[in-house]
Amino acid sequence: MTTSSEHTQGENLVEEIRSELVEIDAMAINDHGDRYEQLHQKLSTALSSIDGL
Repeated sequence: MTTSSEHTQGENLVEEIRSELVEIDAMAINDHGDRYEQLHQKLSTALSSIDGL
């Protein structure tokens, strides 16, 4: 069961990711790779924390 706190944290993560994607879009293309890797790691961490996976 999802609590409202967990739901809010999930929404915050989505907003953070959206903001980071906007920032990446504004960057020089040569810098995209590093930022996408950081974003991928952040998403992987979030997904692995679901149900203790």
